[in-house]
Amino acid sequence: MEPGETFELAVTPDRYLPHRYAGASEDFNPIHVDEEYARGVGLPGNILHGLYTMGIAARAVMTAAGGDPRVLRRIAVQFRGFGVPEEEIVVRGSVRAADGAGIVADLAADQNGRPLIRGGEAVTRS
Repeated sequence: MEPGETFELAVTPDRYLPHRYAGASEDFNPIHVDEEYARGVGLPGNILHGLYTMGIAARAVMTAAGGDPRVLRRIAVQFRGFGVPEEEIVVRGSVRAADGAGIVADLAADQNGRPLIRGGEAVTRS
């Protein structure tokens, strides 16, 4: 990839994803797995785990860099909002720098116009 190139990944998490991710991550915070509780604290229902959203950003970078997960050296994001199941999340990336050793990409993610990630950065190796 060359500086200025962009990439995008769109994912629509299904309604059960927060429950499956809770089991995989061992993060059973009730805002992710108990819809009644989540609504009781002012959320629209179960929300996605932030690290799931960051994982989608990592997947976008890996896919753009050829699909091998071993190329991802570092990823950092700033969470700006929460995601919900059954609504498309779009991750967008832009290559800021590239050389024979890999790329540095800027990342952002949105869901229906709401920012989920801003100020993200990923570094890959070739």
